[in-house]
Amino acid sequence: MRHTISLLVENKFGVLARISNLFSARGYNIESLSVGETIDPNVSIMTIVTSGDDKIIEQITKQLNRLVDVIKVVDLTEYDHVEREMILIKVAPKPQDRAEVLRLTEIFRGKVVDSSPRTYTIEITGDEKKIAAFVELMRSFNIKEFVRTGKIAIAREGIR
Repeated sequence: MRHTISLLVENKFGVLARISNLFSARGYNIESLSVGETIDPNVSIMTIVTSGDDKIIEQITKQLNRLVDVIKVVDLTEYDHVEREMILIKVAPKPQDRAEVLRLTEIFRGKVVDSSPRTYTIEITGDEKKIAAFVELMRSFNIKEFVRTGKIAIAREGIR
């Protein structure tokens, strides 16, 4: 089962390396990872998506809690939370399909962030299923490239 783990960590050199080394040394996979400062510039928040049964996730969270620079570990999968990803996707539709690409972008509440005579670069934000659905629809419009963020997540009520 996939789990979304939120970490509050000290914003120091080498913290990300120590956390990623913990995962790799024990043979755990990080499916996605996002890191950013919090309101306090001395503290960062990491959102890690990983897979495993309850025993493996418990082991991961215990080992993360042992790291000196880790302030708090929360498996958000156990709580009501909001999660989002973002994708930037560049498509090169045929001239007759350009209006359809714009229509689909609007339906998905996306926006065109760049355009050229031959391409649109579109930003879509949402959950994993929404992103996947948009990518699937764009396949017939000549996807040139895309990049996507890892998942970010926040609890709905005061876990922190």
